[in-house]
Amino acid sequence: MTVRNSLTYEPVELAFGTSGLRGLVTDMTDLECYINAFGFLKYLQKTDSLSAGATIYLGGDLRQSTPRIMAVMVAAITDAGLQVVNCGLLPTPAVAFYAQQKGAPCIMVTGSHIPADRNGIKFYKTAGELLKTDEAGMKQQVAAVRQEAYSQEAGSNFGDNGSLKELPAVPAVNPEPEQVYLDRYKSVFNDRPFASKQIIMYQHSAVGRDLIVKLFTELGADVVPVERSDTFVSIDTENVTDEDKALFKQFATTYPGNFAIISTDGDSDRPFVIDAEGRFHNGDVLGCVVADYLGAKFAALPISANDAADTYCAEKGIELVHTKIGSPYVIAAMNAADPALTPRVSWEVNGGFLLGTPVQVNGQTLEVLPTRDAVLPIICALLAALQSNQTVAELFAALPARYTSAGLVNSTDEAIQPYRAIASDQAAMQSLAESVFAGSLLGTLTGLDITDGLRLSFSSGDVIHLRPSGNAPQFRVYSNAGSQDRADQLVKEATAPGGYIEQLLNRLAA
Repeated sequence: MTVRNSLTYEPVELAFGTSGLRGLVTDMTDLECYINAFGFLKYLQKTDSLSAGATIYLGGDLRQSTPRIMAVMVAAITDAGLQVVNCGLLPTPAVAFYAQQKGAPCIMVTGSHIPADRNGIKFYKTAGELLKTDEAGMKQQVAAVRQEAYSQEAGSNFGDNGSLKELPAVPAVNPEPEQVYLDRYKSVFNDRPFASKQIIMYQHSAVGRDLIVKLFTELGADVVPVERSDTFVSIDTENVTDEDKALFKQFATTYPGNFAIISTDGDSDRPFVIDAEGRFHNGDVLGCVVADYLGAKFAALPISANDAADTYCAEKGIELVHTKIGSPYVIAAMNAADPALTPRVSWEVNGGFLLGTPVQVNGQTLEVLPTRDAVLPIICALLAALQSNQTVAELFAALPARYTSAGLVNSTDEAIQPYRAIASDQAAMQSLAESVFAGSLLGTLTGLDITDGLRLSFSSGDVIHLRPSGNAPQFRVYSNAGSQDRADQLVKEATAPGGYIEQLLNRLAA
């Protein structure tokens, strides 16, 4: 009897989203996680000159399921004849930066911002993130490993429930990766720029919660940590809820002398920049401020971003290219850009900022980090306000007056599949848009972009962008409008029962 036939459950194969693997914790069995990790390592051995005994750097977030999955990663790395260094529970960019400095691959166990009943695994080659061009080869290796694992005779290292019969011990944490990440910023912003400024750090369950407090304290700030949580908090910079907004306002009221309120998502690669009045500033406009502060000449930004970025970048002389949603796409755009355009940067609507070329700051070199980072945009935005003698609110008020909102509707893979089947068909998407929005109060449909999802512009000046999530069974909506109230209203209209998203899915199912 083979292992596959003897399993007491039905295996679910993990799928690639916009950034690594994601899945329900119940589906992320030891066997499935092992298969994907071992397949990744086999892929590296074929394409990345990974020699026997090479080192893989490993990190994780604060989810309850993360330690088990990290132990499975250790098993896969060891079985592949490689060494493992445990970077500990650190921000994804900290693990990636350390591995980059060592010229080595890394694995990060994190579900980022998604709920605690899910988790994920993010893989990095020596050169950085796995890109979309890597997926086909990676999947081939994973499929080969899966076939071999399923064809083994009973009595393997895995039990019938897909669990390793004996989880290996994870090596002791190496403290150097955290220090290297801290030094990345301390060596550049080295004059205690936030002296006398009170900064509120909303800690919740962010893996970088203590590291960020330590960093900003060393940069001179009076840091006040608040709302630390022992259970995982799913907080998403692209879906800031009314409850989140109320909490931010509460922080502002409780600490009226604050300069800013900051936080990150679960794996600390998406930033929250909240002004002294408790108002959150979206990642797409945050990236504009950061790009200008760093003197960028080229920027890549997903198509879902606030269209204020187009106006702002044009005013600042920054060449802007729009891409599909996801860090692999903005990285590919940075890599393909004219080398004469430096510095080259990119960012995502979630605020994660990527640095494609070195930048000179304060006479020091800020090194490349082409993966989402939350710390750099927080520092740059607060410094941009400080150095222009503005409050954080005033800094963002000076940007083009376009406003965004975002939301989502939980769905199922089965309900979303008909959309995916026609997503690249311009005529079919045009017909779908006209059927859903016919007779709406948005005005005439003046533009349709299917670069990634269905982005619709109307004569009213409103923009609605509908798109299935790349890593969860959800349908997201992004809006652009001339006021925040209008942008919020568009999202409510899209996500309400019987709203635009439900209408779209119902028409596809008909």
